[in-house]
Amino acid sequence: MKPYWFKRLSPAWRARLMRVGFNLHPAFRATGGRVLHVSHDFHHIRIKLPLLRRTRNIVGSMYGGSLFAVTDGAHPTMLMAALGADHIVWDKAASIRYRKPAYTTLYVDFRLPPGEIAEIRAILARDHETTRTYAVELKDKDGVVYAVVERTIYIADKTYYKQKTTGADPCVTSSPEGAPPP
Repeated sequence: MKPYWFKRLSPAWRARLMRVGFNLHPAFRATGGRVLHVSHDFHHIRIKLPLLRRTRNIVGSMYGGSLFAVTDGAHPTMLMAALGADHIVWDKAASIRYRKPAYTTLYVDFRLPPGEIAEIRAILARDHETTRTYAVELKDKDGVVYAVVERTIYIADKTYYKQKTTGADPCVTSSPEGAPPP
């Protein structure tokens, strides 16, 4: 589901629908995560990852895969909602640094900094594509960090991306009367 059509709904309904959509999606549900909050402008998402039977490994701490998987998709979804249907957004790379084993419920806050969307639009107007790196921390209720996940997101103008992937030269235009360009 692409969030572009959300723009037709009121901000409150968009945020509710995004939260419900994340929570019902089978891939996200399998992580054990639960979206608690989506801001009306899609610049903040808060996720809770409880220590459950399905998120606990053989030694009783949280699976590293659950820690990593719960961070998947939030930033690209936020960027797609903010930038609109004329842009391509996808995860390009990701890494995780484990700080300590988690034996408790963890929380992660995804945020787009103020001015981020305007900066991305300016870069896309000039270069047609960019990559952005976002780091998020998985913390307990007291703010103790258990893991840090870095995700690199690729963003491009849709027309530029299509030309780039099909091998067409974006500078070549057809000349009048169907003659090949010089």
